[in-house]
Amino acid sequence: MARGEGAEQYAATLLPVKPIHTEIKTAKPKDQRPRLSVWSKLCYAIGGAPYQITGSALGFFLQIYLLDVAQLDPFHASIILFVGRAWDAVTDPTVGFLVSRSRWTRIGRMMPWILLSTPFAVLTYFLIWYVPPFEQGSKVVWYLIFYCLFQSMQTCFHVPYSALTMFISTDQKERDSATAYRMMVEVLGTVLGTAIQGQIVGGSADCPTEPDDFNSSNSSNSSNVTYESRVPLVETKLAYLTASGVICIIYVLCAAVLFLGVKEQKETGRKKPHLTFRQGLWVVMSHEPYIKLVIGFLFTSLAFMLLEGNFALFITYSLGHRQHFQNILLVIMLSGTLSIPWWQWFLTRFGKKKAVYFGITWAVPFMILIVSIKSNLVISYLVSVAAGVSVAAAFLLPWSMLPDVVDDFKVKHPGIHGHEALFYSYYVFFIKFASGVSLGISTLSLKFAGYVTGSCSQPEAVSLTLKVLVSPVPVALIAVGLLIIKTYPIDEERRQGNRKLLQEMLDSESETSALESNV
Repeated sequence: MARGEGAEQYAATLLPVKPIHTEIKTAKPKDQRPRLSVWSKLCYAIGGAPYQITGSALGFFLQIYLLDVAQLDPFHASIILFVGRAWDAVTDPTVGFLVSRSRWTRIGRMMPWILLSTPFAVLTYFLIWYVPPFEQGSKVVWYLIFYCLFQSMQTCFHVPYSALTMFISTDQKERDSATAYRMMVEVLGTVLGTAIQGQIVGGSADCPTEPDDFNSSNSSNSSNVTYESRVPLVETKLAYLTASGVICIIYVLCAAVLFLGVKEQKETGRKKPHLTFRQGLWVVMSHEPYIKLVIGFLFTSLAFMLLEGNFALFITYSLGHRQHFQNILLVIMLSGTLSIPWWQWFLTRFGKKKAVYFGITWAVPFMILIVSIKSNLVISYLVSVAAGVSVAAAFLLPWSMLPDVVDDFKVKHPGIHGHEALFYSYYVFFIKFASGVSLGISTLSLKFAGYVTGSCSQPEAVSLTLKVLVSPVPVALIAVGLLIIKTYPIDEERRQGNRKLLQEMLDSESETSALESNV
């Protein structure tokens, strides 16, 4: 209290000299601080769509594309999927560190990364979906190079975009509201990616089984294939290129909307020293709430990634719904999009931890049901609608809870600066690395089960393997993840307490800056 009285007396001595400047720079009362407009929240949310559009297209279709269209051996496909995701994971903390060290420019700290990475991300994404006329080994190199390059450019876009959450507003409620907008648009982005890729590709060919010349192990058989029988595969390749071109255009438009519609706020208060890479790694990994949150969602995210990566193959070869797989995927994503507002209301009303328990668990009975029943198209659609509700929770809750962890860290370490991007990048690092491992292992499992590249039907062992990958394994991962999240220490009481403390710290820094500027 004595310190506050001294500051008031000091300010009073300055009023006769510079009354105007003192009045302007004094922190506004809480109820008078400007709030984000709906337009700003919407523009911010649209910026998250490219990551999810490309992610859903790659997640649902890349595995089946490499196996049945590029016609790579399952072992080679598993190498591409694992190395691409692993490389993507490694780039996240690296980019996060570089972003945290970035200096403020006229357009902010985060925006330059987003703008410069966009054209390269678009180019490399398009080339992923091109089948080069090479031998099997050269094709593997082609996909490895452009998959890794795209993941790098996407990281340069998504890490600063994720950290931008902390720089669009200082108010926690406004950030939570903007995150809800973002999650709804991102789930809509997965719908869009699934719809574009699925509808364009799904209507191009029923079953492209004819091998390329370079992949043919029997040249005499290859020479007997008629031109007409090659048409479906050619059309399928063109369909994948067309879908990727549409997605690239949407990517650029969303990045433009983000840049033009969102104003990045400059940090207030005194400048604090930046962390080195080692210091940043240590302080982030030593923060208990962050570790428990990351590990918990690591297991639950793995469950949904396994489901996502193998679901198209499961619908095609286990359920036998080849003509409907793109529509079933679309139903899941639409259901998830429509569920986002409900989950936002639920976490606001009952708390974020309860939303995690209820939302993630909701998927378990439907994962069990889909592999327990006989192939039934109507039940498949009903299960897809119900599963989409849980997918929405899996999308929303991690990104809604990460800002709480960052705020908790700020309260405990007020002298550390520029750490926001590190929290987001390390979280994405663990998720992506584990995703690469899971996809590599699942694709190798298909090879050991006897998966036949380019065939319209697969052995019974492949069907059984796919059932295991989309039900028992994800259910077990969800159970482990929820047990870990149960120990997550930031409840609603602690979250609200952190919010009040941060607001007091912000007000104090603003008042100090206002006084110093008048000296």
